[in-house]
Amino acid sequence: MALMITDECINCDVCEPECPNEAIYQGEEIYEIEPDKCTECVGHFEQPQCQEVCPVDCIPVNPQRIESKEQLFAKYRLLMKRKQAESAT
Repeated sequence: MALMITDECINCDVCEPECPNEAIYQGEEIYEIEPDKCTECVGHFEQPQCQEVCPVDCIPVNPQRIESKEQLFAKYRLLMKRKQAESAT
């Protein structure tokens, strides 16, 4: 269940630095979430940090990317493995 940012985003800049997977980026008009990097903070935190800090509640689950906690944890492990490989080079 990767998250998404809706057009209600006010570009307040608080979500991007909270993402431990660096999945949030500034899009053309609003912030966006790269679904292949979003684990809903599984592996890092109990709750998605972007949702915790969003002042307008514009970060729902993306209905196009429904994933189980097990799938999210597997994605987290893959992302951490890639991060380790990049830092080793």
